[in-house]
Amino acid sequence: MNEHLLLGSALGAVVGAILALTGAGGGILAVPLLVFGLGLSMAQAAPVGLLAVGLSAALGAVLGLREGIVRYRAAGFIAGIGIVFAPLGLWIAHRVPNAPLALAFAALLIYAMQRMYRQARRELREGPQPPRTEVLPCVINPGRGRLRWTLPCARSLALTGVISGVLSGLLGVGGGFVIVPALSRYTDLDMKSIVATSLAVIALVSAGSVAAASIGGVMHWAVGVPFAGGAVAGVLGGRLFAARLAGPRLQQAFAGVGSIAALLLIVRGVHGAF
Repeated sequence: MNEHLLLGSALGAVVGAILALTGAGGGILAVPLLVFGLGLSMAQAAPVGLLAVGLSAALGAVLGLREGIVRYRAAGFIAGIGIVFAPLGLWIAHRVPNAPLALAFAALLIYAMQRMYRQARRELREGPQPPRTEVLPCVINPGRGRLRWTLPCARSLALTGVISGVLSGLLGVGGGFVIVPALSRYTDLDMKSIVATSLAVIALVSAGSVAAASIGGVMHWAVGVPFAGGAVAGVLGGRLFAARLAGPRLQQAFAGVGSIAALLLIVRGVHGAF
């Protein structure tokens, strides 16, 4: 196996381990690693990153289904809309120069990392958040144990699907940093169920985006296969240590690393623009 494939597998393992240790949003580092580690452009890195993130998320979703914590109807609804809108993001990505895409991704990465850092800091300071008492669009029916499907609920979940789908195709992100906050805001699900449902959405939307990239002839399978294989191995390895290592402190450290990656993308994007 040549050095390029070994490096791709190793970088994929890093992504998988981050996913296992930090939750659904860890895959946002896949694109920066592909850009800086393997020299891909933003448009080339997006579908490769989605392949790795999608397979890793699928593994987590299957484990969640076995535990009965995935809200599969909600996941299917969000993902169905996301799959419809993902080709729009992919179409835009291949018509926008690399520098603006890098800057847009960097801005998104900074937002996600800062949000993760603030959430971890609040958890360290205040402990777990108490149950919410306000009226939410999507709530569990106590008698049936399922979400009540109302128009406000469907509208909220549909908007989540549109945003995650477009970002998936445009920037190669799974969308966990969008889906998890949306489910936290609009539903009364517990966090384990939210993360597992988010992983199911990410897996389905990523599959749709990868299929669209393959049909469009822009999927680099020679890079994607070893990178994705490494990511799956990283998830399995990371799960062995997640109970001992995962927590607010690790999330803060990850947020710092992600912010540095965003700054490097900004420097690269500005340099490319001029």
